Amino acid sequence: MNIGLEGMMLTGAFFSLLAADKLGSWWLGLLAAIVSGGLLALLHAFLSVHLRADQIISGFAVNLLALGVTGFLFILIYPENGTPSGIAKIPDVNLGFLDGVPFVGKVFGHLNLMIWLSFLVLIVSYVVIFRTPYGLRLRAAGEHPLAAETVGLSVYGIRYRAVAISGMLAALGGAYISIGFVNSFNEGFTAGKGFIALAILIVGNWRPRGIFIAALLISFGWALAQRLPVYSPSASTLFETLPYLVTLVAVGGLIRRPRP
Repeated sequence: MNIGLEGMMLTGAFFSLLAADKLGSWWLGLLAAIVSGGLLALLHAFLSVHLRADQIISGFAVNLLALGVTGFLFILIYPENGTPSGIAKIPDVNLGFLDGVPFVGKVFGHLNLMIWLSFLVLIVSYVVIFRTPYGLRLRAAGEHPLAAETVGLSVYGIRYRAVAISGMLAALGGAYISIGFVNSFNEGFTAGKGFIALAILIVGNWRPRGIFIAALLISFGWALAQRLPVYSPSASTLFETLPYLVTLVAVGGLIRRPRP
């Protein structure tokens, strides 16, 4: 249970923007996000896997560390006017042949590169977890560690790698927000999206397909919340709580009871 997803997303969001700004390259920004998220995840792994600390406590420690470090560095590097304009942004994938197709062209014709990569990650993660020897070892190290040790597997090594990959993917999510979507950064930038990602994991029943469906459900709440203020500007702040309410309903088991 990677409670530190929020901190890893926040770290990825900041360091990707910093690298894209200073180095002038969005792909170096993605690389910086992967490295920073992986390092923070290794800290969480050291505390929870090696030292056997409570995963909730170590995860929250990671979140607070990320919040403090990114906030301090943001004020130190961008003290007055915030992040500058013109930072290298992750490009959109423009599928011109879809422009003439009603609805489909608007939805899929100009999506950001990171969204297409997320579809790829969905497929790859399913294949790796359920169709490869590494996936079998990964599940064994999580659910039956004594059996895994009996056949000579390094449970600690597998768990370290798993948590590190988790942090890298979370950091890529943060990088998408900062240099793929809004092209800026501020303190506490991810605003709880890491915790919602954790909720999506639970609602999705720890399976790639279920997680994908849960992500679509909750992101629909976000998309709806962005458009409802047109009809009632006075209630715009209230609409912003919609994705969190959808998350609470889903995690509360009103849709279905998850089985980890």
